[in-house]
Amino acid sequence: MQKYDVTGMSCAACSARVEKAVNSVDGVSSCAVNLLTNSMSVEGNASPDTIINAVKNAGYGASLQGAKAPAEDLQDTETPKMKKRLIASLVFLIVLMYISMGHTMWNFPVPDFLDGNCIGIGIAQLILSAVVMVINQKFFISGFKSLIHKAPNMDTLVAMGSGTSFIWSVIVLFSMTKYQLDENTEKVMQGMHEFYFESAAMILTLITVGKMLESYSKGKTTSALQTLIKLSPQTAVIERDGKEITVPVSEIKKDDVFIVKAGESIPADGIVISGNSSVNESSLTGESIPSDKSAGDSVSAATVNLLGFLRCRAVNVGEDTAISKIIKLVEDASSTKAPVAKIADKVSGIFVPTVIIIALITSVIWLIAGKDMGYALARGISVLVISCPCALGLATPVAIMVGNGIGAKNGILFKTAVSLEQTGKTKIIALDKTGTVTTGNPSVTDIIPYGNYNADYLIKYAASVEKLSEHPLALAVVNYADDNNISLEKADNFTALSGNGIRAFIGDTEISGGSLKYMNSLINIPDDIAEKSDELSVQGKTPLIFAENNNLMGIIAVADTIKPDSSQAIQQLKDMGLKVIMLTGDNEKTARAIASQTGVDDVVAGVLPDEKENIIRRLKKSGSVIMAGDGINDAPALTRADIGIAVGSGTDIAIDSADVVLMKNNLCDIPSAVRLSRNVMKNIKQNLFWAFIYNVIGIPLAAGLWIPVFGWTLNPMFGAAAMSLSSFCVVTNALRLNLTDIHDTKKDKSLKNPVTEININDDNITKIIKVKGMMCNHCEKRVQDALEKLPAVESAVADYQKGTVRLSLSDEISDRELKKTVEEQGYKFNS
Repeated sequence: MQKYDVTGMSCAACSARVEKAVNSVDGVSSCAVNLLTNSMSVEGNASPDTIINAVKNAGYGASLQGAKAPAEDLQDTETPKMKKRLIASLVFLIVLMYISMGHTMWNFPVPDFLDGNCIGIGIAQLILSAVVMVINQKFFISGFKSLIHKAPNMDTLVAMGSGTSFIWSVIVLFSMTKYQLDENTEKVMQGMHEFYFESAAMILTLITVGKMLESYSKGKTTSALQTLIKLSPQTAVIERDGKEITVPVSEIKKDDVFIVKAGESIPADGIVISGNSSVNESSLTGESIPSDKSAGDSVSAATVNLLGFLRCRAVNVGEDTAISKIIKLVEDASSTKAPVAKIADKVSGIFVPTVIIIALITSVIWLIAGKDMGYALARGISVLVISCPCALGLATPVAIMVGNGIGAKNGILFKTAVSLEQTGKTKIIALDKTGTVTTGNPSVTDIIPYGNYNADYLIKYAASVEKLSEHPLALAVVNYADDNNISLEKADNFTALSGNGIRAFIGDTEISGGSLKYMNSLINIPDDIAEKSDELSVQGKTPLIFAENNNLMGIIAVADTIKPDSSQAIQQLKDMGLKVIMLTGDNEKTARAIASQTGVDDVVAGVLPDEKENIIRRLKKSGSVIMAGDGINDAPALTRADIGIAVGSGTDIAIDSADVVLMKNNLCDIPSAVRLSRNVMKNIKQNLFWAFIYNVIGIPLAAGLWIPVFGWTLNPMFGAAAMSLSSFCVVTNALRLNLTDIHDTKKDKSLKNPVTEININDDNITKIIKVKGMMCNHCEKRVQDALEKLPAVESAVADYQKGTVRLSLSDEISDRELKKTVEEQGYKFNS
């Protein structure tokens, strides 16, 4: 994806025009223009020069975004400019209003050379209004430039409204000069009341007021990110040639040793070499409780050293630090478009031309109705200046920007606007058990020796064999032996056997171990031991049975501790109307025991790692699905789900595959993410409603539709005031999201149509085909995507190493159709 800065845009019609122009370029697969940040994200293989030329031909400017500091990107440069323009405009407008309103209507005193001089007063108004127009010439340059390019925008409406008022007033002034020469005093005095010089200036000034307020509010939408950026120190103390020197943060290099004293921010991601302290990591994780750090622990840039002295080695610097990646992730998400924005985009594309036509028709109808030119123009001008496409264009991006900022502040990162929108719409959530519902650190809970064996002997020989295994349950047994200072024997000829079993030799003694089912196939398990094994399973523990030379030694029960917040998080998800499913490779009894402790609605037990993706596919038949996990084997399921959530302690692969990343290892952040998504969508709908209803009410009122019924008229100046406030109201409403407590459950509401029943039975036909020519993961994805577009193919799982594709079919499909699809992608098909 390439990002560009776009200049010259003033409203939603502008962004729609730019988007349309770039999307028409050959090689562009997608384009998203963000009016809020005046930026554009383009995907495809078109050259930057071609894209920039397309934007220029549409009447705007574009340039590739350079390597700017994040603070520079977020700095509000528009508001100060707007403020200067507004102050200058007000100075001349006040004088103009004093003459046009104060003197003419209330007889306020004026200099002698103007007193009673109608032509002089008219010339003074002309000069003052012309000065205000020059100060705000940007509206005219942008407006008429876009009109020439056949893409009128909001500036066109303002320029046409103000310009028409000014030109008509000039015509009236020249007519008054003729009447004065003819000594027609009555006509001269009548002309005084047909001046619209003050309207021309007032329209521009009020729109500038609105633009300044809008610009100021837009600057506030990035407050969460600005807070993160401010936490990053500007300088760092590093060791060079045995001396401590202070350098700018940008000069820190990988493997540099840096010093952090109490109260200072950490300048880079690193590893503690020496020292002990507590570090506030809330800027990254949202967790307020400080984290203790000592030698060997990792530290992150922009976190704060609270107490002690830390000496660290830099691991990631500059753009590679965690904080920089978070900022980039949030900025990228804000530059994408949510599906809900498509409605506003479609309307914006035709809005301005439609308004211009309505304004012309309005003036013509009032002329036909017998009104004079001044009256008819006033109605048309009111239509032009009250119409506001800006509010439509800002309704979605401001809420997305604020929502992403709140998420980042709380350790919840949405990768795209689509994920922010869809998270709150899901109906089912599948939770991987190990590491998500549980801590992922199993420990020994029960030791039950059998016959003449004792607990120490059982642990000693079991741990000696398990030490050679990489399974988490094996690690729990070994850790227990280490913690209790039980010495281990050397084991040889270790074998991990299918069916959840292991075997090894200690000298001439064979030690075997595994599940009840596996061990029952080797030795005769007494009824009381079998019953005890079932009892442990019901308690949510995993019983491991061990034997020495096929003589039963006893049971070691291992349990993965449930996270303290799991039950609370699951209950919150259920209260929100989501169906909660737990996926686990454990046996049914253990899975049901954990489900009863946590409140999970249903479990899918005995799931092998490569089966999770298939389970998610089946769940999606019942409704949109969130998959939450943290391991490498969760990646395919995270990708298959409508929304994949990677839990904080997850692997890089899981994080890359996910749509939402939780920085903390806290399950309660999942309902918080759903809650934030729903609040953002509610805010967007409010903004769109306001933007649409404002124009639906305002345009008929400005056109004079209600004059025959209620006698309601709208002065162009009040129309301009309404227009200037509309965008400000939309942005201000979005800023209300900053007041949202995403952890507050009081306002949670259940879905209107929650999922009540789930069918995960796979009634599909499985077919395996052979495909030659696949060389990498990209080849796999290309073949999978092509095959999954076929109506009968529910899912396709390709394996380039084996040269196979496993198809799940909802209906029969011919080899000819499969062959055609595969060979169109450049690969060879074998049935």
